[in-house]
Amino acid sequence: MAFAWQAAGISYNRMLAIAARTVRRSLKDDKRIVAERRGEMELRFAKWDNGKQGENKSLATANQQAAVESAGKESS
Repeated sequence: MAFAWQAAGISYNRMLAIAARTVRRSLKDDKRIVAERRGEMELRFAKWDNGKQGENKSLATANQQAAVESAGKESS
């Protein structure tokens, strides 16, 4: 028997992110604001090619773009 998150086709890390966001949204306003700040991503990355660093990109933006692209591939 598969776990529900596996049956839904999402990774364990994605399931944890969804659960954390749900808990943060259920808190009262004062505690929710503090918790939501902890959930923000400020990570950046760059691809390296032949020893040269590429453009720095936001990890959150790149994840959103990848999700949109993969959703487009699944629907076609």
